[in-house]
This record gives sequence, structure tokens and C-alpha cells, in this order.
Amino acid sequence: MSSNGTLTRADLAESVNRHIGLSRAEASSIVESILDHMSDALERGENVKISSFGTFVLRDKNQRMGRNPKTGVEVPIDSRRVLTFRASQSMRDRVAGA
Repeated sequence: MSSNGTLTRADLAESVNRHIGLSRAEASSIVESILDHMSDALERGENVKISSFGTFVLRDKNQRMGRNPKTGVEVPIDSRRVLTFRASQSMRDRVAGA
């Protein structure tokens, strides 16, 4: 993991390189391919479920009225699609036990 406490694409590729023995270029290509496939599915409006890890879920939010906290003026918030992540129970158990 990077020194700032964030797991990066390069870290994932390095892990694939070490554990499977592929070249760094091949490992990086596999990581990019997986992430591209996930991104494409989400772009098409599909949810992405990774067993024992979690689910990336798309939700459509309706238009609503919001309030500018600084001025107190009400403003409409447009409808939009948001991406959420729901960790699996096994992942929650692993994180809670860490």
C-alpha cells in the first residue's frame, strides 16, 4: 500500500505481479481491464457485485428542494444518478476485526 494509506492501481498491479508471477506490464493490464469492465457495467446502469467484497449500486434520486446553508435560500436540486458501495457482511466482519 502507498505511504499515504491508500491502495492504488499500481499497488494492485504489484500484488498481482508478486502473487501470480506475471510481468509488471501484464499485471497492470489485468488490473486496468478489470476496472474498465466494472466502469463500463456501471455506465450501462448495471450494479457490480463482487462476492465476499461488496456491491456497487446505482440509485436514481428524484429532484428535490434544498437549502443554501449560508444564505438559507431554497434551491432546486436536479434529479441525478448516484453510485453507492455496500460492503458484504464478510467484509464488514473483516474490517471490524482489524
